[in-house]
Amino acid sequence: MTGYAPSLTKDETMNVHFSSATDLHATPQEFFDKLNAEFHFTLDVCATPENAKCFNYFDKEQDGLSKNWVSASSGGSVWMNPPYGREIGRWMEKANDAAKDGVTVVCLVPARTDTKWWHECAIQHEVRFIRGRLKFGDAKNSAPFPSAVIVMRSGEGHNASIMEWLK
Repeated sequence: MTGYAPSLTKDETMNVHFSSATDLHATPQEFFDKLNAEFHFTLDVCATPENAKCFNYFDKEQDGLSKNWVSASSGGSVWMNPPYGREIGRWMEKANDAAKDGVTVVCLVPARTDTKWWHECAIQHEVRFIRGRLKFGDAKNSAPFPSAVIVMRSGEGHNASIMEWLK
């Protein structure tokens, strides 16, 4: 079926899922392009020079958590694909605060509905569950976890929906 990756064996899933090699997952370009057409991003707050999705971006050295996203976004929308490790809660809190200050922040995150950050930050905004599994960066296989797009806008309540990803 188009848009769906082959199933992983148990060993492949366990190796990828429990790998601590990196908590960075490069956003698939076509996936980003569809969202960019909708939101017109001006700032990528969690990037590396190699995978930045916007001309303006914060990398690890610039520390996006310490920056003012409102002024840096120049009134546009912010793209955030945060590190998926233990720091994700801090990134989601920062995104939530930026949305309260009037910035639209669009977050690509693992759909970890059992976590504190999900309940405190994600579900109060628009949640778009992604059908299937994304293939990040130049990965050979799809992610062993489901993903979601969280759209944080000032003054909006939550609205769960399904975003079908077709290649």
